Amino acid sequence: MKDEVSLESRVADEAPGGSQLVDGIVSLDPASQLQRGLKSRHIQFLALGGAIGTGLFVGSGASLAIVGPVPLWLAYLSMMLVVWIVMNTIAEMTTYLPMRGITLPYFADRFVDGSLAFALGWNYWYAYAILVAAESTAGSILLQYWDTPVPSAVWITIILLVVLLLNIFAVSVFGEAEFWFASIKLITILGLVIVGIVIMAGGAPAGGAIGFHYWHDPGAFKEYVGTGATGRFTAYWTAFVRAGFSFITSPELIGLAAGETVAPRRNIPKAARRFLARLALFYGVSTLIVGAIVPSDDPHLLSPESNANASPWVIGIQRAGIRGLNHVINAAILTSAWSASNAFLYSGSRVLYSMAATGQAPRVFARTNRRGVPYLAVLATWAVGLLAYLNVSENGARVFGWFSNVSTISGFIAWIVIMVTYLRFRAALTVQGLLHTLPFRTVAQPYATWATLAIVILLTLTNGFQVFSPSRWNYQDFLAAYITIPAFLLLYLGHKLWFRTPFAKKAEDIDVLTGKKEMDEFCANDRPPVAKNFAQKIWFWIA
Repeated sequence: MKDEVSLESRVADEAPGGSQLVDGIVSLDPASQLQRGLKSRHIQFLALGGAIGTGLFVGSGASLAIVGPVPLWLAYLSMMLVVWIVMNTIAEMTTYLPMRGITLPYFADRFVDGSLAFALGWNYWYAYAILVAAESTAGSILLQYWDTPVPSAVWITIILLVVLLLNIFAVSVFGEAEFWFASIKLITILGLVIVGIVIMAGGAPAGGAIGFHYWHDPGAFKEYVGTGATGRFTAYWTAFVRAGFSFITSPELIGLAAGETVAPRRNIPKAARRFLARLALFYGVSTLIVGAIVPSDDPHLLSPESNANASPWVIGIQRAGIRGLNHVINAAILTSAWSASNAFLYSGSRVLYSMAATGQAPRVFARTNRRGVPYLAVLATWAVGLLAYLNVSENGARVFGWFSNVSTISGFIAWIVIMVTYLRFRAALTVQGLLHTLPFRTVAQPYATWATLAIVILLTLTNGFQVFSPSRWNYQDFLAAYITIPAFLLLYLGHKLWFRTPFAKKAEDIDVLTGKKEMDEFCANDRPPVAKNFAQKIWFWIA
């Protein structure tokens, strides 16, 4: 057990105004804790909005074309469970210490090792930055659907400028914008599910109930890199890896925003508990339907050969003969690209700011404007998003595939580190007799984390297995699949060799006390809102 000297030894300096900072970044000042701009509805829609993006609206079409409807659906169900476990580990740690300034690299440093935190921080930063480019590329692909005379470069510029403006102002502006962006996405998904059911039942102008006809013709499975049972399994595994892009970094958004969230010990568990149910509705149901209304051999599905410019949902609506709705849906899906890019720019800038404040990145990125926004970190993260202009000279589908692959593996590596960090955090609480003090505990822990850790490691190592087939070898795809692994190891081992840090802290030496008392006192003042009527009850349940 640590004594009271622990807190004093961890206080690195003072923030402007005299408030104490722990480890150079985390604030324990009571007044600082009150400056939180993200409300319950913001935090819930931030996490859900980050999970519902172009991976579902656009990327699912690429998977459908490669593997067929059943592997697509099973892969998304499998990835939902993985994401739920990762979300639970983050929620447990952040509700225990929801201090202003916390990030997941901060927890990795505090509970495991400084070198791991350094590598994780930079891994997160370039993953988020590349995701800004990926979403901007997806947005330009969607805009090409209308075959306008405006060049792709102009559309990419507009998308990037909008997300920059939304992030350069106060966090409350960002949170409000993300709330409305996510609301549009949720309404769109619900509408698409209803339309999909109508099409399957025969209510579309084209007539005839199609049900699951396309599961029989052209088929439920498309064998991939093999034949028979092997080809069907590799099809599922490929879809499983690709499904990661739809969810990558979405559970982390709650962790990154915890320090700026009102009533974190009430709102973070609330968002975490509902996350799986909402994912099941939006991903489980929607991927089942999209595989039923679009055949996997449709030539318009996203692929390097087709350079398609439409979501599979739009393709399905067109095939059903529903006029006009395809344009409305494509416009709504376009806002999802803006929304996801908006959230990723926010997250990447906060990671870079945190690293700068702790000396793991140039100090200049720790500068903030009078609204508290780290504007230089925002600009640096946004600048990487300019890679989206590769879409001007390359096939849009191929560029989107490169970006999605690199960011997916970066996300898998981050999840591995998060789960290792959680296991060390839990081990420290157990050894020090503090496990009972966890404000939020989730089911089947730590066994669920161990099992999920093994699965994600396997996904990371095998994500590009198809490139080793002689007929499929492509050095560009190989680099996109595996370049992130040596990059992470170089960051980790380079930092460890330079600073001679220990492999990992002993469980009994891990500090799980600093800030706990202050957070207990801060959260004890929280008073949940009381609904005055039935409408408010519904609203409080939703948001």
